Amino acid sequence: MNHEEIKSCCADAYSKDIVAMLLGDSYHPGGTALSRRLADRLALAPGARVLDVASGRGTTALLLADAYGVRADGVDYAPANTSLAQGAAEAAGLTGRTAFTTGDAEHLPYDDGIFDAVVSECALCTFPDKPRAAAEVARVLKSGGRLGITDVTADTDRLPPELRGLSARIACIADARPLDDYAKLLAAAGLRILTTERHDEAMIRMIDQIQARLDLLRITAPDRLADVGVDPDAAPAVLDAARAAVTDGVLGYALLTAVKSSP
Repeated sequence: MNHEEIKSCCADAYSKDIVAMLLGDSYHPGGTALSRRLADRLALAPGARVLDVASGRGTTALLLADAYGVRADGVDYAPANTSLAQGAAEAAGLTGRTAFTTGDAEHLPYDDGIFDAVVSECALCTFPDKPRAAAEVARVLKSGGRLGITDVTADTDRLPPELRGLSARIACIADARPLDDYAKLLAAAGLRILTTERHDEAMIRMIDQIQARLDLLRITAPDRLADVGVDPDAAPAVLDAARAAVTDGVLGYALLTAVKSSP
């Protein structure tokens, strides 16, 4: 499967309602509480222009616009997510401070140097061409602008077989990297690391939440699970493997901030 097919597959999966039922409002560990911590680490101020890369249904962009008074743009590969985000902005009365666009993180549809900050949550690990995505983030940031990411970390050599393959990639695991690799990736794009934090406990909480929701959906909507390739009988073993991997330090979750160096 080539890069474009992988991106299309991931985007299609994350735009389905059944995935929202499994993951909740925020498609990443830590939910809006960790999004707020990320925003605080970036010292977002009212009027700043912020880009959310892989913005999904717009949860974080809308939070930033509402709670921090920024102008929030969101870009997502799935047209269905863009439409849902626009609808959510209208319902929240935030259309004047938000804008959502369908686009590719590896080819961002924005001019150079126009954003004060960029955020990306549980997304860099899914991008097939991570160096290109990092370079694009650096390109659209102003000099001195800041990047904040939260993402799955993984010791790839120790991942068990259950956590490899396309389904694990969609679940933000199979192509995740160690924290140091993310830092090196961003540094190569001209982004100087400011802070790193471990939030592995958020990963455990999300696995537990998915397990509880999966148990319910196995009874109430087994056909819809099958539509997105979730095998209700096999999924518990995958979740158990993921939980054990976090406990053993093979999987984790991290928050990282960086700044675009002056030329």
